[in-house]
Amino acid sequence: MTDKNKDTAPQPQQKTLTLDTPVIRGKETITQVTLRKPQSGALRGTRLQALMDMDVNAMMTVIPRISMPALQPHEIAEMDPADLLSLSVEVVTFLLPKSVMSDFPTA
Repeated sequence: MTDKNKDTAPQPQQKTLTLDTPVIRGKETITQVTLRKPQSGALRGTRLQALMDMDVNAMMTVIPRISMPALQPHEIAEMDPADLLSLSVEVVTFLLPKSVMSDFPTA
């Protein structure tokens, strides 16, 4: 059997996360954020290595481009670090190739 025949689950194109600490935007309270898998254009102005290192500045550039509702950089700067970490892990997961993802158990 070759690797081409190996069962690989398709990678999700988006992920919804519940924030530990909601983001307050005016009268709106954001408790959930949906991230979509970024296309290469959403990564412009960042280094892939910085994203893989979960560099805060790189994440502050990319997350507003792929989040719904679109989080603003100042909202990310004021975000609970645990929530930023959760969002960053998902961004990194989106960047991993399918061959690597097949080695991880799915939830």
